[in-house]
Amino acid sequence: MDFNVWFRPFVWIDYRLAVLFLVIIPLILLIWAFVQKAEGVQRLLAIYWRVSSLLAITIYLMIAQYPVSFISALMAQILIPISLWFWVDINDEIEYQTTGSLKFIFTSWRWATTVYCLLGAVASTLFLNCAFSASALKTPYCRVWFEAPLMFKEYFHANSKAEFLGFLGITSLVIYVLYLSYFVLIKLGKQGRTATPQ
Repeated sequence: MDFNVWFRPFVWIDYRLAVLFLVIIPLILLIWAFVQKAEGVQRLLAIYWRVSSLLAITIYLMIAQYPVSFISALMAQILIPISLWFWVDINDEIEYQTTGSLKFIFTSWRWATTVYCLLGAVASTLFLNCAFSASALKTPYCRVWFEAPLMFKEYFHANSKAEFLGFLGITSLVIYVLYLSYFVLIKLGKQGRTATPQ
């Protein structure tokens, strides 16, 4: 796809940064935390992966070029920083029980990811009209965001139809929203800001 929009290089930079900060580094940190037996870091990263799965869902929604993908992308960028700092008990455990290079690099990644996601959320608001206007969705201004997901499809789902992958995305999004609603409306009232049930 050859979209002639001035910010196209920045869109690709954003996808590359997302792969680095939101996939590669946290995966390395999770393996490192298991080796070091740093339970606090393990628990927080487990929560992070559950929350950040919304990004994977967004990719499949964008493959099918569904407008809702712009909303799910924004929500992921808001929810990820919350998931990284919300839990009082895990924060205390990491602060007082985790030491050495793992703690320093994990804390650096947590701050960097928070800043990256919040800046991304601000930028995403500029494209929210893509989610609510069929005519806007057809413009290069919106469609440039579909390029990287479509390349992902060519690499990993070359023999699958975009409609089927979009169906998987929608199904996963419904499950995600139901679980998030259950957590906010029921579990949060019982647990508060502790990751361990009371």
